[in-house]
Amino acid sequence: MEAENIGTPVEPPRGIYPARVDEKGRLKLPVNFQAFLSQSGGDKVYITSLDFATARVYPISLWKLNEKILNESTDDPETAEDISFAANVLGADSELDSQGRLLLPTDLRRELKLEAVPVYLECFQGGINIYNEQVYGDRLKRARENLSGKLTAFKKKGLK
Repeated sequence: MEAENIGTPVEPPRGIYPARVDEKGRLKLPVNFQAFLSQSGGDKVYITSLDFATARVYPISLWKLNEKILNESTDDPETAEDISFAANVLGADSELDSQGRLLLPTDLRRELKLEAVPVYLECFQGGINIYNEQVYGDRLKRARENLSGKLTAFKKKGLK
């Protein structure tokens, strides 16, 4: 299954980008993230957290694919229901405004401490991860742990 894309396949922005959530809960996206969302199926998105630590912006076509997977799960329907419930607790539809901002859901902002603070953005698996400073620091620490061992293992798999 693939998410529906408009036009040619979209190259996601590479790297981690600093951004800010303003006092009204709006996240101003860098221009390349705005283009990525627009080319990934329009300006409509679903914003949620599946782990209650990292916010995630899904192009609506990608979120519909996730809903389909969860709705059609027959091998573990209770887990699928729990994931869907968790996504709905903090999630809401949003739309990119004319200034390239997304309004983050109030409960999500409060739970993940994303109100009037700097954040970090990363494209991953078709969506955009939003990290607060603590989660970003924790991810950086985890990435650095035994990095030489991780690199050795992946160089054996062909990483250059």
